Amino acid sequence: MSSSQQTTNHDTIKHWVRERHGHPAVVRTEGEGGILRIDFGEAEEKLEQIEWQEFFDIFEANALSFLYQDKTADGGTSRFNKFVER
Repeated sequence: MSSSQQTTNHDTIKHWVRERHGHPAVVRTEGEGGILRIDFGEAEEKLEQIEWQEFFDIFEANALSFLYQDKTADGGTSRFNKFVER
């Protein structure tokens, strides 16, 4: 069985994303910021890669937390992640 963890720690988030060869990204919406995503190069929606500073500015402005999974149920590396309200 796999379990999820939740964090607001910027270094933990960066490390998790980099280990999986992902990049911080956003789906632009009207107004400021946008909807945060992690781009693994396989997205169906239009993602715009952004710098970590902008990513964390949006993250903090929206009081988000990063829900993630390290391993899949069979022990492989998981890419599961989701942004949730604190």
